[in-house]
Amino acid sequence: MSEAYIIEQPPGTKSKPPHMAAPPYNLCNPMKKSTVINRSYAILQSIAISSMIFYRLSSFHHSTPSFPLLLVFASELILSFLWLLGQAYLWRPFTRKTFPDRLMLREKTDQLPGIDVFICTADPEKEPPLEVMNTVLSAMAMDYPTEKLSVYVSDDGGCALTLYAMREAWEFGRYWLPFCRRFGIKTRCPKLYFSRYDDDFAGRGYEEAKDNIKLKYKLLEEHVKKAESNGEILRGRNSKNQPAHVEVIQDVSHNSTGSSDAKMPRLVYVCREKKPSVPHHFKAGALNVLLRVSNMISNAPYVLVLDCDMRCNDPSSAKQAMCFHLDPKISPSLAFVQFPQMFHNLSNMDIYDGKLRSVFSVKWLGMDGLQGPMLSGTGFYMKRKALYGDIVQKDTNFTLLKHYLGPSNELVKSLNYVSNNNNKDITSRLLEETRFLASCKYENESQWGKQVGFVYNSVIEDYLTGFTLHSKGWKSVFYNPPRPAFLGTATTKLNDTLLQGARWNCGVLQVTFSRLCPLVHRLTSRMSLLQRMCYVYLSFQPLYFFPMWCLATIPQLCLLHAIPLYPKASSSLFMVFSYIFIMSQLKHLEEVLSTGDPMRTWWDEQRIWTMKAIVSYTIGTVNAVLKCFGLKEANFVPTNKVADVEQTMFYQKGLFNFQASTIVLVPLVTLVTLNIICFFVGAVRSIVDRSFDAMFGQIFISFYVLAVHYPVIDGMILRKDEGRVPTSVTMLSLAISISVLCFGSLILMS
Repeated sequence: MSEAYIIEQPPGTKSKPPHMAAPPYNLCNPMKKSTVINRSYAILQSIAISSMIFYRLSSFHHSTPSFPLLLVFASELILSFLWLLGQAYLWRPFTRKTFPDRLMLREKTDQLPGIDVFICTADPEKEPPLEVMNTVLSAMAMDYPTEKLSVYVSDDGGCALTLYAMREAWEFGRYWLPFCRRFGIKTRCPKLYFSRYDDDFAGRGYEEAKDNIKLKYKLLEEHVKKAESNGEILRGRNSKNQPAHVEVIQDVSHNSTGSSDAKMPRLVYVCREKKPSVPHHFKAGALNVLLRVSNMISNAPYVLVLDCDMRCNDPSSAKQAMCFHLDPKISPSLAFVQFPQMFHNLSNMDIYDGKLRSVFSVKWLGMDGLQGPMLSGTGFYMKRKALYGDIVQKDTNFTLLKHYLGPSNELVKSLNYVSNNNNKDITSRLLEETRFLASCKYENESQWGKQVGFVYNSVIEDYLTGFTLHSKGWKSVFYNPPRPAFLGTATTKLNDTLLQGARWNCGVLQVTFSRLCPLVHRLTSRMSLLQRMCYVYLSFQPLYFFPMWCLATIPQLCLLHAIPLYPKASSSLFMVFSYIFIMSQLKHLEEVLSTGDPMRTWWDEQRIWTMKAIVSYTIGTVNAVLKCFGLKEANFVPTNKVADVEQTMFYQKGLFNFQASTIVLVPLVTLVTLNIICFFVGAVRSIVDRSFDAMFGQIFISFYVLAVHYPVIDGMILRKDEGRVPTSVTMLSLAISISVLCFGSLILMS
């Protein structure tokens, strides 16, 4: 099937005749088929939802609604509101294509802009230095002019082993980078390359060179592991009180002379100062320190941000991003190019939805047809100018700039100097200035985290920063190349998955409760209505916890006491509820199949989504409320990147591992236990009382809850391995379920 591409142009621009126009660096493809399906579904579903709401309101007019019915109706209204917001993601989906070869033909190598790579790590136990080292090496080995590339590592853990690993990585890179360039290696993360050898190359000297470089990598691993076993984690691991330290790792002789294969990018290690009494603003604070330090050293016009486990898998990703940033038609308003988050350790049975399919294969494509995708934390190429705000202009008063940027005169002066190479001399005075910029009190009485840099006030700096940029009129681009640009490490534990979700949802609710709430903030900005709806949807997403808890308990308790909450199954009104449910399931299935995933993914995603709604959204909401009232301190716990053989074994087999914290398991097991009791007792009672027709809707809901959570039932009753639900959790959940049944009976019978 042929693809119809369009070339983006600013309003009022006259198109050149085809024979005069130069081939574009990128093309934009509207997904017409998906657009028709999405809009048709939205219209028909909105009619059905309106009919359901009208039915509920009209029934309230004829009789006073019971309290359970009001709770169910409130749940239906919240679900309808969130569904309406979610349609903005589907309204205008786009895909894109780049042509790096055209870019290189028209842009000379020495004219390409410089790129600073920011890599953040915070905990050497959950984010091992060996893994960070592999990410650094993959970034240094990108297919981009070496003199235009600088790599910065932020070590918030203040770990001496991480610094040692960076020095060792630099030495190994002097052999690894020439090897990759000589043989055209695509997988430039050493660990991934040596684990799969997916680069087909048969040339003179390749096998010998491969064996030599593999031996050097083994020695590198041994050196780092030996240092770790010797206790070389000296300077305050995970310390809340650490001095600033900046170290530039480079070989001047190798950068100034010799062949191009021998050249190395600059590597800069940054450990910012931290004190318990001074807020450090988590990852956003670390990124802003890197922004200031890099301003003094390399000051590249573009910044690539990576998590410590997000390895560069396609060495040409920088050129792909420049196909957008250097396109004169879209570049003036383009803030960042976002690549999808993909992972190297996903199982064919991705039971924890580590692929994040609905985000990067559906939602971000839809936002790309609006003002662009949200900032996604990692894997994006950002224009440095966009982070400095409108106030930072060449003609702005020097004193006013210091008010925004802090007391450093050198930092203010650097704004007028844009570097496209990394050959700047590193003096002791310069390093002293960078340590000053990395001090914990530097940002006092400045606009860092407010109007300059990555935005504070939440642990999810990406969401808030992206919203701020879009509300100022900046645009973004989502690009999903054929070969994944970056590969990270997905969570393979139920506990990590749900607690990570709780942290994310706590962060977005913090934004919702603040003055920066997307529903009301900057209403007069240049952000489109549909773009705002996307941000509002994500900020209110944790509210799913309320309808999920209500619909997993209220209809079931009423089923036990033969209290109908839905029309009879034989009634035509019941068709409205049936239509809404069936069509939502079919739309989800259509999205899964259209993205090339098997039907099994449809069911797996429903299961993990309901678990997240019950656990992650609930914990996230509670934590956000406590923080809002000052009853809990804001904190950021890095996701564990250490591979666990036993956990991985369960994940690869598609088995849930219920070796999780009590706060994660008890809500799930309690709801399943409650539904087991209500389903069997209620179904039998409805058959005996001949009320099956009136109670069918509630019987079906209870059955659906049990079907979706079958792995929990399996873990409670059938499984005998280490991954089963602990007996203590089952007994505690049973006691809570019986208490809920007794309390519910008192309420319903009163």
